[in-house]
Parts: sequence; structure tokens; C-alpha cells
Amino acid sequence: MPIETDVLVIGCGVAGAAAALRLAQDRQRQVLVVTRAFHPEESNTRYAQGGIVSRGVGDSSARLAQDILAAGAGLSLPSAVQILAEEGPELVQRLLVEELGVPFDRDTEGHLTCTLEGGHSVPRILHVGDATGQAIEQALVARLRQYPNITLRTGMTAVDLITSSHHSRDPLAVYQPITCHGAYVLERESGVVHRVLAQATVLATGGLGRIYRYTTNPEGARGDGVAMAYRAGARIVNAEFVQFHPTTLAAPGAENFLISEAVRGEGGRLYTPDGRHFMDQYAPRWGDLAPRDIVARAIHREMIVHGYPYVLLDLASHMKADQIRERFPTIYATCLRAGIDITAEPIPVVPAAHYFCGGVLVDGWGRTTIEGLYAVGEVSCTGVHGANRLASTSLLEGLVWGDRAGRDIAARNDLRRVNEQEIPPWEDVTTQTPADPVLVYRDHRTIQHIMWLYVGLARSTHRLARALRDLNHLWEEIDGFYRATRLSDELIGLRNMAQAAWVVTRAAWHNRQSRGAHYREDAQADQFANLGESQTLDERWV
Repeated sequence: MPIETDVLVIGCGVAGAAAALRLAQDRQRQVLVVTRAFHPEESNTRYAQGGIVSRGVGDSSARLAQDILAAGAGLSLPSAVQILAEEGPELVQRLLVEELGVPFDRDTEGHLTCTLEGGHSVPRILHVGDATGQAIEQALVARLRQYPNITLRTGMTAVDLITSSHHSRDPLAVYQPITCHGAYVLERESGVVHRVLAQATVLATGGLGRIYRYTTNPEGARGDGVAMAYRAGARIVNAEFVQFHPTTLAAPGAENFLISEAVRGEGGRLYTPDGRHFMDQYAPRWGDLAPRDIVARAIHREMIVHGYPYVLLDLASHMKADQIRERFPTIYATCLRAGIDITAEPIPVVPAAHYFCGGVLVDGWGRTTIEGLYAVGEVSCTGVHGANRLASTSLLEGLVWGDRAGRDIAARNDLRRVNEQEIPPWEDVTTQTPADPVLVYRDHRTIQHIMWLYVGLARSTHRLARALRDLNHLWEEIDGFYRATRLSDELIGLRNMAQAAWVVTRAAWHNRQSRGAHYREDAQADQFANLGESQTLDERWV
């Protein structure tokens, strides 16, 4: 028998939780939230250190919108930016501050404190030390548990979206518009694949950073949602725009740990290992607070040209030791375990894949091009981020579009649940051979190395051509492997990684213009002639 629900939410980060929370207020609707993690708090949201955009002193919706548009390098959708700028800060105040009581940092008089981050014209970032995402996630999940019409199931990996065109027993359904009716979901502990039938399905699966060798993303960021939506026939846009975070810890045993942009917002400066401050030559207007794509490529160039294994981020010279420990307790403790005391010495850092600016195309209410399917958070492309995300807008976007998707679903009376007789159960393959972990690991690493070397910070026609050839060959191997092997979370993830990597690479191949996070070395003779749109940004700033 299938599992039936009114709304299926796949993912439990800020976006999925916000959607479920909004829907929970309609007590007549049953909402099932599934997550592949065994703990609901484990998501991309949990690892967001820096903060969430609010409203700073002397700030306005227009000013926030201007900053987002400038960072987006001319590709942000103005209507989406306007929604975020107008609704976001108020939603943060009402839901996170007042209703959920997220313990954002405050001054001695009890007022919320805002910090400045790269690309922002005023301090407007609320934070909880350097573990903002974790605090927000814990508050959201705790509230979700209070609603009897929300069922939260962990250890559940979505395999594929159920659509009438692909899964209906009626062969004539292929002529109808693609409609989503839920998903096939693997229960990881038992190995059983459930049919979950729903009137509306919300994809909130996070990003795809794990397709790269070096990333700040957690294990689950494999591109599951993008791959499933692509296979179902949804439109994917801006997939070439993968933002690299400029500063992740470069220390044995602690690789890929994110050093928040807030460190530079609080006065941290970047130096070469021989003590030369270099950001002013790449971005004179902002220096160390330039948008991420500029900073990441500047670091990358310094490392390539001079052979540095890393660069140094110095906060100790600009902030007192007790202030560092109070403001950045997680970063301080993690670096200390790696043998680095950030109150007394600089932090060795390198860039790493961080955020997917593209994704499943959605409108202002989170609706995709497939009827009945919504996408919110990093898996989606609202148009807000354009070619380059402005710092700390991702949690805000997930919150706003999650809430909006919930509102839209709650207001609709045209959604229907498909009859269970129309959709067959998943074909049982539990008697087949389990996946060889060595082969899974090898293919996993191969994808990551292809993407890092050929589809990374700096791209070219020759590298992208090689990546496409390699990925096409690898896809044939993995797809055959997938169809002949017992289903598991690891195998599902591997298949999705290969699919997501191909989607990103194909988009990068077709876009021959350097813009924002997509940088083509062969688009112009001078590697930094475009400099991530810094000239254009400077002009807009004035």
C-alpha cells in the first residue's frame, strides 16, 4: 500500500521547514516531511555560519535590492529580488525573532546586532555567533514537532519523482502536461521503497557542492533534487553558476571547514604566505569585502601564479582575542583542534565549492514548470542570485520562498491526489547484488575530480569538452551499475551526482561569456579584464 499525504516535503532545511510550518497552520492538511539524514537538523542550513539578512540601521528594501542586483552581475530577476527585499527582513523579525525566539546576538542593551559582509552597503546580517544556521534549524524543527498534522520521517531517501507522464499505467498519459504526484522514497534501514502519493510535492533538497572535490557542503549535498527534477522534465536554469567560497580551512584533518565571510566582515584581511596584502589590486573599491567570486578568483590566481598552497586570513591583528572567541566560537574551536590559534595567528585558507546559484526554475510562489511540484531553497532558481549570490541571502531566500510555497499550496483547491491504481509500486530489486563499495567510492571520486579540475573556478573550452566526454562515459557506467544493483542511499547519490555534474557542465559549455561565478578563461585575453564584474559593480556603487 502507498503512503498517502496532502503535501510531501523532501528536505528539512530552512526552506523545507518553512514550507511545512506554513502548511501546518492549515490543520486539515496532512504534511509529510522526509529527509535522507537520520537527524532532521542535519542539512545545508545547519552549516550556514555567517548569518541571515535583516534590516540594518538606515537600511531599506530599495537599498537591499540594489546590493543584491549588483552582486548578481546583471542576471538577477528584479521582481524576485523585490519580493526578497520587501518580505524577507519582516519575515525574519516576525517568525525567527518573535515567534521562534532564535537567540540572535545582541548588544549590552539587548538590541539585535548586525554585522557587515562582502557586497553589502550597510551592516544588516543577524547572527548567532558563527553557528547561525544551526540555531535557526533547531528552532524550526522544534516548532514542526509541535504540530500533529506534520509527520517527520528521517532516514528516507527520495529516489525519483512520480509523474503521470513517466509512471502512469495509462500509456496515453504521456500526452498530458507533466504532473507530479509525489515520489518513490527509499527507507534506508529496511531497504523498502515506498510510493508516497501527494497532492503537492515540495523539493527542498539543498545544493550540489559534493560533486566537487573541495566543498563546504555536507555529505547530503549531492544534487539529488536537481537530478530528480531534470529526469522528471523540469526546467533547470543558470546551472553554470556555482559559487565558490573564498575561504575554507586548509589544514590537515580539517579540510573544507568553512571560514565564514563574517570574519572578513569583522576586519579580517587576506595575505600571501610571504605577508603581502593582495585584495586591493583586484578590487580597489572593496578590498577584502569584495563579492565572493572576485575574492575566490583572486586567491586562486595568487595560488596558481606564485605556487602558494594557500593564502592567509588574518583576524588576530584587527580584533581582540576575547572578542574573537566570543564572536567566532565554532571557528576558534575547530581551528584550535587543527593546531591553529586564530587569536594569535592567521588562518590558512583556500577556495571551495559553496553555493549553487542555479537550479530548478520557479516563479514567485515556488512553482516549477511541472504541475504539482514546488522547489524552494538552494535546489531552486528564483532568479534572486543571478550569476553570483550576495552573502547571507541564501537562508533568507529559503525562508521567504518556503513560506510563500506553503501559502500558495494552502490557498489552492485545484490539486488532487492521484488514484493509487494509476501508479505502480516500485519494482522490487532487493534480491539483486549489493553495490560494491569500492566501485561506488571510485566513481564518486572520479566525478569530484573531473568537476574540480575542469569545471571549477576557471573554465575553458578544452577543459569543458574533456569533462563532457568523461561524464558521458561515466554516466553510462553508473546508470548500468544502478540498474543491476540493489538500491541504496549511496548508489542513489552516486547516480544523482553524475546527473547533476553533467547538467552543470553542459550549461557551462554553452555559456561562453564570463559572468559572476561562471568564469571562462578563453572568453577574453586578460584573465582579470572582467574581474567578476567588479568594474560594473563599482560604477553601480557610486
